[in-house]
Parts: sequence; structure tokens; C-alpha cells
Amino acid sequence: MASCPECENSLDIELDEVEEGDVVVCDECGAEYEVVGVEPLELVRMGEDLDEDDEVLLDDEEEEE
Repeated sequence: MASCPECENSLDIELDEVEEGDVVVCDECGAEYEVVGVEPLELVRMGEDLDEDDEVLLDDEEEEE
């Protein structure tokens, strides 16, 4: 089961019910994550306070298009 990188709370994600582009919210801290891959599960933090790693990931995806 996936856990929130912010608070380490378990994220209640049903892998057979999520699709790329879905938004998952941590019940404990309220952090929002976008599902960018389902096999394996990949999440990217959403919001104004992105980490540098997340920003680089988004930039790399834009360059590939």
C-alpha cells in the first residue's frame, strides 16, 4: 500500500479503481497527489509547494511531448 511522503500515513488507493490523471488526497495531512502511472503506481505532489524533484519530473515530461 502506498504511503504519503509528507506524513507517512497509508493512502487508501484501490489500484483497480484509479486511472492516470486522478487526484488522491491524504486523509491525514491533506496533501494532494496526481496519479501519473498505475502499473506501478506513481504519484506526483500537486500544489504550490512542489519539491525540486517534482518540478524536474514535470519539466522532463513536457520536453518529451
